[in-house]
Amino acid sequence: MRPLTEDESRAVFEKLANYIGKNLVHLIDGPYCFRLQKDRVFYVSEDSMRLSISVARPNLVSLGTCFGKFSKSGKFKLHITSLDYLAKYAKYKVWIKPNGEMPFLYGNHVLKAHLGRITEDTPEHQGVVVYSMSDMPLGFGVTARATVDTRKLDPTSILVFHQADVGEYLRDEETLF
Repeated sequence: MRPLTEDESRAVFEKLANYIGKNLVHLIDGPYCFRLQKDRVFYVSEDSMRLSISVARPNLVSLGTCFGKFSKSGKFKLHITSLDYLAKYAKYKVWIKPNGEMPFLYGNHVLKAHLGRITEDTPEHQGVVVYSMSDMPLGFGVTARATVDTRKLDPTSILVFHQADVGEYLRDEETLF
């Protein structure tokens, strides 16, 4: 487990800033840090990190919360395991109706017909956290349209492009961890 390089840190923070904006400061401040282990980025408390030194690198499987992984081409992809932190500090949010929860959890995009509420002034191509109407985080995605444009759309138009959802815990069980 090693610290992130400058390029890796930039890629991770740019992706996180797309979802939580200036609230990124809350993740960085405090007794936590980001570490890389086998192309996966972990958010680890410094105490746990110090204790993990006694474990050999090949034997260390996971430590802390996995935020995502780097692809072979060097791009960073957020995992659903980071949803708790994204939901806590999210700048823009989307709530979907109960009839839209299951399609989203099966990996489909959020349609205008499924939209319950949306944060005001959400720009186009902005990272959002998707909630159920009972304020339970279901996943995250990227807006296809700005809030202003959503009122004019027909019910079958895509509003949020699917990135990850809690259904991935079951669908991608073998490859997620």
